[in-house]
Amino acid sequence: MANGATNLKPQLEQQRGILKWIETVGNKLPHPFMLFVILCLALMVISAILSAMNLSVVHPGKGEAVAVKSLLSVEGIHWILTSMLKNFIEFPALGLVLAMTLGIGLAEKVGLLTSVLRKMMARVPKAIVSYAVVFVGVLGNLASDAAMVIIPPLGGLVFLAMGRHPIAGFAAGMAGVSSGFTANLFIAGTDALLSGISTEVARTIDPNAVVTPVDNWFFMSASVFFLAFAGGWITDKIIEPRLGTYQGDRNVQFDELTLQENKALRHAGIAALVFVVILALLVVPEGALLRDPKTGDFLTSPFLKGIIPIILLFFVTVSYVYGRAMGLMKTSKDMPHYMSEAIKDMSGFIVLAFTAAQFIAFFNWSNIGILMAVNGAEFMKSVGLTGLPVVIAFSLFTGICSLFITSGSALWAILAPVFMPMLMLLDYHPAFIQVAYRIADSATNTISPVNPYLPLILAFYQKYNKNAGMGTIFSTMMPYAIVFLVIWLIQMAIWYYAGLPVGPGVYPR
Repeated sequence: MANGATNLKPQLEQQRGILKWIETVGNKLPHPFMLFVILCLALMVISAILSAMNLSVVHPGKGEAVAVKSLLSVEGIHWILTSMLKNFIEFPALGLVLAMTLGIGLAEKVGLLTSVLRKMMARVPKAIVSYAVVFVGVLGNLASDAAMVIIPPLGGLVFLAMGRHPIAGFAAGMAGVSSGFTANLFIAGTDALLSGISTEVARTIDPNAVVTPVDNWFFMSASVFFLAFAGGWITDKIIEPRLGTYQGDRNVQFDELTLQENKALRHAGIAALVFVVILALLVVPEGALLRDPKTGDFLTSPFLKGIIPIILLFFVTVSYVYGRAMGLMKTSKDMPHYMSEAIKDMSGFIVLAFTAAQFIAFFNWSNIGILMAVNGAEFMKSVGLTGLPVVIAFSLFTGICSLFITSGSALWAILAPVFMPMLMLLDYHPAFIQVAYRIADSATNTISPVNPYLPLILAFYQKYNKNAGMGTIFSTMMPYAIVFLVIWLIQMAIWYYAGLPVGPGVYPR
């Protein structure tokens, strides 16, 4: 055992050296605001060059020719000027982050989050807290993108309350939420969304083919435990040792709750229970108000589509009850006051979101992402791999594409029509092909330069480390992305060679 540990130490030191290099180089880049400005200008020039070369591809899903459009053309300049505000307003992360900040920020400002964490930390063994944060993060994708705004910051507060580095806790939560996005013990909206695309494409080969939302359930359920263990280990052994001892203010105190805090917490707990019971009555019974009015289905219900406002209402409700019991909610001015204070903390995110929104919109409008994905897929077909290696190669290629196309459904709509027929003809089940796609698309989320939550991630980092930059983020999250992908590929190989079902009655071949 001692020899194994001795042999492992130089490897870990080498990994930390590589990560330090990534951080150093990355942080030499301009401020993220200016970096996105530079990237926008570069993209304008690149789009003009590619457009002048008349490059185009046939969109596999639509069957239509898609040409690269120049951002420096008359059409492009008109689009830039008329769409700039729209790009910002419709930036996917903007409304979600600000709305969730109103609720979570209120809970933080009145002290509810601190009290809950102090109560929770009194019972959670320190040895497993990293694993618990990753585990909760992976399950958090049930709340879709809202989990990104909730769980990583809470992970940071949990670590801070335990005297550990808050960025390590944030990274653990983000790894679970983002790199582990597609795994879960429950069926989520992602399962329904991707299976619909898979079924449509699979029927081009087999008219009777069906991929249901539960067809990846066994594989993804097992993934939760593998990723939670790996993510906790990475946090404890690689990430936190690199960060060192946190030198900032420890504004979360790990003290016993006062009698008033305990009383307020009980009131908030009762309010939370009442809220959940009412919500269950609106969701669970057949024909309930928040079920799909046409089909009665849960996965397409207004409940899941409106999960963000529901979570916001939940936080506002319990925070108000807690604040009232603590004597902090005395007049009608108090709640908006605390919410305003919470929004002020997000000013840096709002500034970064403006330029990040333009870059992502430029990238999508120019069709450069589609060009890269389709040409790369055609190259993969021309290589002529067979057996499991072709599925692994498909996963790795997906990982590269997902760095530039962050919408999982949009990328699957591009890649599925190219790869699914090819792999189905090699006798792979379409649900297994979908697994190969999902694991790579998920693992690389945390290191994507076009991740719409990158400004939010940086804003949190700079809350605890004012010198943090893009390099800090990528060097911190790189181990999670690589290890998660490797673990998933190994798991996929085990399922393939052992002939294990990826879902009820569904096998790889």
